[in-house]
Amino acid sequence: METKPPLPPFTLESATAKVQAAEDAWNTRNPEKVALAYTIDSEWRNRAEFISGRDEIIAFLKRKWAKELDYRLRKRLWSFMDNRISVCFEYEWHDDSGFWYRAYGNENWEFAENGLMKRREASINDVPIKESERKFLWERSVIS
Repeated sequence: METKPPLPPFTLESATAKVQAAEDAWNTRNPEKVALAYTIDSEWRNRAEFISGRDEIIAFLKRKWAKELDYRLRKRLWSFMDNRISVCFEYEWHDDSGFWYRAYGNENWEFAENGLMKRREASINDVPIKESERKFLWERSVIS
């Protein structure tokens, strides 16, 4: 059986580690790597889009990162209990015309006993920013 520690039920330490692992994985912008943190039949709501299973997750992330260029993400733990974690996040990206955005959002996660995420609910809002207003300036190679 596939496992992805830390496993539920979560403590402050293990929930914080789970959030950091998710941030690190998403900052690689590698859809196949990111998808390994989710159950085969994981259910997502991302904004107004509903996604079911790893294959759809991978396809979604490929579309996302083809549009959201130079994506850089920060997540922080908001709350946790038993097998659930909530996070707040911000990420920055630009489109192929060079317009920059900062996205603000919240996610609610539910985990299977093996530590893989079985449900993800994400509410996200994009705000146009100037390139000079960017906050997340690290080199991609540092995160990958």
